[in-house]
Amino acid sequence: MTHKQVIIVGGGPAGLAAALRLWEKGVKDILILEREHFLGGILRQCIHDGFGLTRFGESLSGPEYAQRFIDQVIETGIETITDCTVLDVSGDKIVTAASRERGLLQFQADAVLLTMGCRERTRGALAIPGQRPAGVYTAGVAQNYINLQNIMVGHEVVILGSGDIGLIMARRMTLEGAHVKGVYEVQPYPSGLPRNIEQCLNDYHIPLHLSHTVVDIRGRERLSSVVVMQCDENFRPIPGTEEEIPCDTLILSVGLIPENELSLAAGARNLCRRQRPACA
Repeated sequence: MTHKQVIIVGGGPAGLAAALRLWEKGVKDILILEREHFLGGILRQCIHDGFGLTRFGESLSGPEYAQRFIDQVIETGIETITDCTVLDVSGDKIVTAASRERGLLQFQADAVLLTMGCRERTRGALAIPGQRPAGVYTAGVAQNYINLQNIMVGHEVVILGSGDIGLIMARRMTLEGAHVKGVYEVQPYPSGLPRNIEQCLNDYHIPLHLSHTVVDIRGRERLSSVVVMQCDENFRPIPGTEEEIPCDTLILSVGLIPENELSLAAGARNLCRRQRPACA
């Protein structure tokens, strides 16, 4: 078992920034463990600009912003291990991880920073009824396919949820030649930034339907249509407002769930959890 002063679980923007801040404060024995092949986290697939205005005083894309942190980490000599999945963090700060190259690893840390980020809320979390065809994606997965893997996910698109990633994907899909039929939001107001409403929807004449949600998914091998309904002030679908929309792709932008399994295993309590309406 190897001793480390600080172990950071997650090499995304939070983990990298935390490591650099610790280094500035005099903590030198730091190890970053990242399960992906590259550092940078979600920023690697966020090719739109707007990052870095506060920290660096210029507008950068997600990969450019991440690379600034990565370069600083390399310059300081902070140790990193990628392709390394943390399996357990015990209450006495023993970190167990599995590395593709190094096998099973164990570390005793003086402090452990958990910066695992979030995962997207899925169709299953929302309990949207209907069949189970191909063509249903979360916004981040669709973004990953298009921006990192050069795979087009669909051509006739409906987006559920007006979160920022969903709005950005509405624009991205349009720029790639897809037809985005509309963005549907269960709340009576959009949840994304006003600038994204303007730049990603209004600039491309993509309609935003507030107080609407998807109540049925249809199609066998591939998505053929979704059924949307208007919702009342309690987020409940209003009978008689059904509308079937032909499409081959449904993108979900309906919130995030913390990656908190390691946190709970280590004894941390989940003190703050925001609940989204069940029909989101």
